[in-house]
Amino acid sequence: MQRSRHFLPALALLAAMAAWPDAGAAQQHSPDTGLAGQHTSAPAPEAAPEGPADRQPRSVQGLLERVRRALYAVENWLVVGLVLLIGRLGGRASSRLRAPMVVGYLLVGVLLGRSLLNIISIESTERLELVTDLGLGLVAFMIGTELSRRVIRRLGRKLIVIMVSESVMAFIVVAGLVWGLASWLLPAAGLAVAGALILGAMAPASAPAGTVAVIQEYKARGPLTTLLLGVVGLDDAFAIMIYAFAAAIAKVVLSAKHVTFSSVIAGPCLEILGGLAVGAAVGVVLHSLVRRSRDRPDVLVYTLGAILLATGLANAMGLSLILANLAVGAVVANISTRAAERAYRAVEQITAPIYALFFVVAGAHLDLRLFAALCLLGLVYVLGRSAGLIGGAWLGASLSGAEPNVRRYLGLGILSQAGVAVGLALTVANEFRAPEYGPLGKQLAELTINTIAATTIVFEILGPITTKIALSKAGEIGQVKQTPGEAS
Repeated sequence: MQRSRHFLPALALLAAMAAWPDAGAAQQHSPDTGLAGQHTSAPAPEAAPEGPADRQPRSVQGLLERVRRALYAVENWLVVGLVLLIGRLGGRASSRLRAPMVVGYLLVGVLLGRSLLNIISIESTERLELVTDLGLGLVAFMIGTELSRRVIRRLGRKLIVIMVSESVMAFIVVAGLVWGLASWLLPAAGLAVAGALILGAMAPASAPAGTVAVIQEYKARGPLTTLLLGVVGLDDAFAIMIYAFAAAIAKVVLSAKHVTFSSVIAGPCLEILGGLAVGAAVGVVLHSLVRRSRDRPDVLVYTLGAILLATGLANAMGLSLILANLAVGAVVANISTRAAERAYRAVEQITAPIYALFFVVAGAHLDLRLFAALCLLGLVYVLGRSAGLIGGAWLGASLSGAEPNVRRYLGLGILSQAGVAVGLALTVANEFRAPEYGPLGKQLAELTINTIAATTIVFEILGPITTKIALSKAGEIGQVKQTPGEAS
């Protein structure tokens, strides 16, 4: 009973918003506003004329409809406030159940999003893309600060061998299963090779945000934690390279016209190298500013500004914002470990609200109906990817002579999948719908985006839980927080 009282204010807020008679009419004729008060093109849903009876909701459905009208009618700051309050309560409830707070954030997002209550609409999540980009940039920067020369020299061989092993194994297992079971899984026989290549190329991509959030929440430190941060920070770059080669072959297979292999992989290579170059340049500037600053608020402003600058430049130029911000942190750490530590500790102060917003919005994006519609293919993808990552991580750790705990548990910490995989799936959806790839290309585009969107639901919830299990089994939970560049 005591715990339920914590949720009463949030429920009262929802009820008050629903009962407010003029919430929708107050701005019915004014343009909708975005996160920063700017006008946006998305129109608010039109409300039907209400009679006296309509002002008293007679059912839960009526109550939710009034809440949705209120949210559509006002600025997105109301959505942000609602997400922060209810999201944090959900995270705390998840923590009391001994699950990572990330899981609670995601479940709150699923509850409030289009899958269930639809209080946070698709339009609202699109307007909050700034939060998603900031969250990804912040996580990538914090991982980058861990990659000092000392850490890279000590872990370089282990890190590379494990990263290559788990990525290639995930690709091989998923591609092999899809190709072998093509007659049951794919809508057309002609998609066997292309479908196996593309779905296999989706498997290595990870989601560092969930992993980093769990590590910070449980104050983990040790050999497993250090390698885990390096792997999830760098394997997305390798995943993009795998996709570049797989997509090039798939396009040659499906194309009715002449397509050269080199012309297809040029774009992903530019995305990787360009992102690293932009991040390196911003990192040099950030180090110069942090080195001259003595006040922590200044360091926070400079660091946050550098993250947003790198993110904005990457988005504007079509580069990887994850790699750009990873490079920002890595450059600062390799010029000055002390500067990286100061920047890390400064931005760490603001991670709690950003994580709450980031993961609730991520949960609101998820559509539970997709997974039901792709049950067999989705199940094969989930099982194949999990087996490939866990087996590949064990193999790489064994070959590189890693510690026993790393061999046993590293694979459990890299199962999360979200942003990069969804981005690659959207790339497939855009590129393979081109006329030169014919009807099979369109079928492959639809199959890929729906499969990845559906299985993201599983991995976004399963990944943080298995990461906590791995850290707990390795005995690294509750240790003193590892500072950037510190040897474990």
